[in-house]
Amino acid sequence: MRITEDQRRTTEQRIRAAMDRLLRGELPPGGKCDVKTLAAEAGISRNALYTTYGALKEEFEQRRDRLREAGEISDPREAQIERLKQQVAELKDRVQDRDAELAKLREFKIVAVSRIAAQHEELERLRRQLARPAKVHQLRQDHAE
Repeated sequence: MRITEDQRRTTEQRIRAAMDRLLRGELPPGGKCDVKTLAAEAGISRNALYTTYGALKEEFEQRRDRLREAGEISDPREAQIERLKQQVAELKDRVQDRDAELAKLREFKIVAVSRIAAQHEELERLRRQLARPAKVHQLRQDHAE
């Protein structure tokens, strides 16, 4: 079955997009920077990549080899691992900062509850004092007018 020119162009665009992702180190879980992963990422069979899109397969391999030789990527998985390690380190720092802030808030809560309890006790004491009969008698005031 023959494909239309539009279908071919669309498939080539998918292959090129997958190629760029793989060469940037954006590998799917369990994937490598290889032809098998390229075909899977582009949504085509390996056979189609070898037969119909052989030029793109060759271009991918050449670009990958040039990047490896230039030392930009020895293995894109390593770049991905390094990027993930950096993310983990940043997340650990954020968690540590949050833990420290939580500890401060817990300490503040303890102090605040303690102060509220002391104020409550003082209010209760004053209420009890007001409820007792007063020992002070009010004096009559005679005003000469």
